[in-house]
Amino acid sequence: MTKRRSPSLSYQQKLILLGTVPLILAVTAISLIVAYQSRQLAEREIATLEQTLIDAKKDELRNYVTQARNGFYFIYGSAPPDDENAKQQVKQILSAMIYGDEGSFFVYQYDGTNLVSPRDTQLINGNWSGLSDPEGTPVVDELIRIARSGAGYHSYLWPKPSTGEPARMITYVTSFPSWQWAVGTGVFIDDVIATVATSRAQVEARTRKTFLYIGGITLAALLTVFGSGLLLNIRERRLADTKLKALTQRVFDAQEEERGRVARELHDGISQTLVGIRYALDVTRRQLGLNKREVPKTLDQGIEGLASAIQEIRSISRDLRPGVLDDLGLGPALKTLTDDFTARTGMTCAFSTVVFRNRLDGDAKIALYRVAQEALTNIERHADASHVKMSLRGDRRGAVLTIEDNGQGLEEGRKRADASPRGGIGLRNMQERMEQLNGAFTVISSSQGTTLEARAPLSHMLPPEPDSLKTPQETEDIPS
Repeated sequence: MTKRRSPSLSYQQKLILLGTVPLILAVTAISLIVAYQSRQLAEREIATLEQTLIDAKKDELRNYVTQARNGFYFIYGSAPPDDENAKQQVKQILSAMIYGDEGSFFVYQYDGTNLVSPRDTQLINGNWSGLSDPEGTPVVDELIRIARSGAGYHSYLWPKPSTGEPARMITYVTSFPSWQWAVGTGVFIDDVIATVATSRAQVEARTRKTFLYIGGITLAALLTVFGSGLLLNIRERRLADTKLKALTQRVFDAQEEERGRVARELHDGISQTLVGIRYALDVTRRQLGLNKREVPKTLDQGIEGLASAIQEIRSISRDLRPGVLDDLGLGPALKTLTDDFTARTGMTCAFSTVVFRNRLDGDAKIALYRVAQEALTNIERHADASHVKMSLRGDRRGAVLTIEDNGQGLEEGRKRADASPRGGIGLRNMQERMEQLNGAFTVISSSQGTTLEARAPLSHMLPPEPDSLKTPQETEDIPS
């Protein structure tokens, strides 16, 4: 079982991670700290607000009880403990003291019997010792205990008269010790609870808004980092592409220069030397014939071998740098190339072009010629074709070289080419040559054949020259 290796990060990706990860961690830490401190401060503010409101309620209750006590103290202060008439008068006064929508006074005896409850009349004369609220908080017993101690506050749930639903109440209770009464009043603090809930909701909203601000700033910072990295990457990529393109062009120029030099050496040096040797051998053979001496077969074979070698060297020299390309132009050079291809391989290779008064520059001519040369070489080696068509045309976008064959297509050709070290390199070379011209290179292949198209842009088309200034060598077979 083979293990798949995870792709490693590029240098640019590492730089982006190095710039963004610490930023994200720092912003996250700042957000958590700000949220925690904001929440703590808000909780303290809410607790202070709640305590202030409750203290105000307590002061209000204490004032109510004090005012009520002052209202009937002249009765209670002079009455003996068993004065039922005085007790009845005080109960009537307390029963009538109803304020607001919910407020009233209550009276419990120390044994838990209710004597006054104007808003909850069902409690009157009942013994409610042991009564607790829905949360289990003792109510009556705790009120009596506080009264026995003098006075104080108690908080519990109590049915609200207006709704009948339990609500939070704060009660202030005091004692009438001689009569053994616990007298007090209470107020519901649901308005305080609502105010506190509203304040808490506002705090949550502010916290969320703070997080949104921090998130927006973080997103802007990340976008800035990514944008800067992207711009830097694009700039560096363009510089690298420009340098690579210039380097590739220098390589191509060096190749063409070296090919030209080798072609000249072969043609002017070795080829001429071999021609001289062949001439000397021909002279020797004629002299032997004049002297009526038998000419050795090895001499004839040597002369024929030299002729073949001379022809091969000339063919290699022409392939390296065809003189017709420089002398007559691209059209005649491609025509010669197809003719040699037909003679060498036996495949039918038809070439067509259109002549007009314009010409390609040197880079475009060499690039299109090398594309055609490489394409024919690939067809000969891998396509298994019987017919090839090559055309050189032009349109408003530039010159177009099209090569079609009826071979087996690239997929089958690649299977044969994989054993060769040049498998796949030919297409890349053709594409790189056209990219150097800022042109286009496309290949369409199927089992019925392959169509190759190389386009040189108009930027490599030279303006037409007047007929009077042109020489026959400058007339170019170029597409229209």
